[in-house]
Amino acid sequence: MGADMSRSVLVNLELIGLRAPARRLRPVAAGPFALLSLVVALLPIRPAGLWLAAVIACYALPWLLGLWERRPGRWRLSARGLEHLAADGTVVEAYELSRVEEFAVTADDGVLTIFHRFGATVAGPLAEMGFDLLSFYITARRLGITTHVIDGDRSLFEDDGLPQEDEAPRALGRRTEQRLRDQEAALLAVAHEPRTASRTDTGRLATTTTGRRRTTALGVLVTLLSLTMVTRIALESGVAFGGRLMGGLWALVGGVAMMTARRRRLRSAPLSWTIMPSELRIRHATVGEWRVRGGAVAAAVVGPGTAIDPVSGRPAADQTVVTLFGHRLEVLARLPAHGLDAFQLTHALDERGYHVVTPDQAVPRPSEYGLAGLPEIFSRVPGGRLVVDDDGIGWADGAGDVILRMPRDRIGGMELLTVDGHAWLRMYDDEGDEFLAAPLSMLRISRTDLRDAARRVQLPITDAEYDAYVNAAFYGSMTHLETAEPAKEKPKKTLPEARLDVPTRTRALAYAVTATLCELVAVLGSLWLRADLGGFWPALAWSAPSGLVLGLAGAWLYDRNRPQLRVSALGISSVTRLGRTEWSVTRQALGGVGIDEAEAPRLVVWSPAGRVLRRVSFPPDLTELRRACERHGLPWGPPDAGHGAAPPPEL
Repeated sequence: MGADMSRSVLVNLELIGLRAPARRLRPVAAGPFALLSLVVALLPIRPAGLWLAAVIACYALPWLLGLWERRPGRWRLSARGLEHLAADGTVVEAYELSRVEEFAVTADDGVLTIFHRFGATVAGPLAEMGFDLLSFYITARRLGITTHVIDGDRSLFEDDGLPQEDEAPRALGRRTEQRLRDQEAALLAVAHEPRTASRTDTGRLATTTTGRRRTTALGVLVTLLSLTMVTRIALESGVAFGGRLMGGLWALVGGVAMMTARRRRLRSAPLSWTIMPSELRIRHATVGEWRVRGGAVAAAVVGPGTAIDPVSGRPAADQTVVTLFGHRLEVLARLPAHGLDAFQLTHALDERGYHVVTPDQAVPRPSEYGLAGLPEIFSRVPGGRLVVDDDGIGWADGAGDVILRMPRDRIGGMELLTVDGHAWLRMYDDEGDEFLAAPLSMLRISRTDLRDAARRVQLPITDAEYDAYVNAAFYGSMTHLETAEPAKEKPKKTLPEARLDVPTRTRALAYAVTATLCELVAVLGSLWLRADLGGFWPALAWSAPSGLVLGLAGAWLYDRNRPQLRVSALGISSVTRLGRTEWSVTRQALGGVGIDEAEAPRLVVWSPAGRVLRRVSFPPDLTELRRACERHGLPWGPPDAGHGAAPPPEL
């Protein structure tokens, strides 16, 4: 009886790839056809009515091709194997389950490689196939297919990337696979747990849409104006070159305006979630609607996945997707959540009785976290303590003999921090994995002694709190010395944030280079069109000012949204002139700001463990940046840089 039930579950287990809805009309190659309208307008087509019809055809052809475009198929992973189905359900290509020996997915680019008895076949990226990594991994394992997720990209399996015959085989990293196994274990743990809802009311979450209708209306108006101007030019100017040029420019403006308005309308389409303990209702204005019964949902995974791109209508990777699993770990639905706050969505689902699993879900750690990870010899050696020397870090007994040693080439980083008022040490190996976390009182060494000894022998150690303390103390002492009036001190105010941009000389050089290139194009255009415009000098008379204006306007449009560095007491971030934040590193996660000389001199932001968190693509004024970091107490330089100042008392 049990064997029959497991066989029926295996037969019913299948994973269907995502596919765009069929009712949506989408233009094909709207951008190339917009450029084609400019080229067609410049052609000397006679009579003027035929020229007008050719220009307008460039607007209509993308939509006509969209009507004739065949609906894309989808992929299916089931007991029959991996199959590619056409729109009518017929099998286009198939990889039978009995012939597949192993699946391998590279974590960086998500490419699926199928290994069989005759070699290997690249099926393609999982996102383009309509699958997400977690559900594909779980479904393939339940079907009995050996599946591995390899850290890296597809080049790991290329012939050029394989080791030579006389070299030892290299081990492939599988940290991503371990995280997937942890998520699978979490799903199995909550698959049959009873649901307990702390709130029975209805939760509603929706994305904010600002200026969607205005942008659409403006795009439609510009398109209609462009068509009107093209028609007027055809009726008045005939097929003269000046009229053709202006008509082509208006046609290009109209095509770009229509394409931009459509993209804006689809990108900012409202998404709403209605969360009830008994049901989930999701509505996306351009993709579709979903209704899922709450009792059928065993767990919801909130994290990266695959969703339908509203603009292209094809599956694409997304950072926020909710995948619903049933009680047999079958995939019930993959719901879009782009634009919603993941924190609010996760807690809204959890409060209404849905078991939520996140990729970065922290394992509950007791207050004595790290003590269980200490080697047993630590407690067996009487009078044992942590020692630091030129060979690395070791555990010595009462007589000073080192019993256990961690070589310095195996130490990837050390971090000193404060937990519940006590100094702690975290250690990472050369692969970046944490292997030791314990209070310094258990290691019988003070914070100052450990920091000074490690920096003396040049071991990678960071103490962000100490560095911030030194920087703040230095700035406070310098401010006190520079104060002219020793009068009554005013209450301290929060330092204003500092905005750092590229130097003025660099900006002026960018303007000059852009204007020079546009002038060069204007001169070449004058040489090309001199026959149609009455000679070289008349053509240059109107093209040179136009090129200068276009060059300066383009440089200004780029410069007005140039990224800047924002330094404050809360951390460092990159923001544009229009206020959009590109990335941000908080003070707690910041280990240092400075120049990285490893590959090329570049401004980088380090973590306390010495990892490069961000690389700054634009070169700000380094002197001003250093002063801003010191003013706000942010560490300057790599985390393991030595400091000659005397250490303060234990933090």
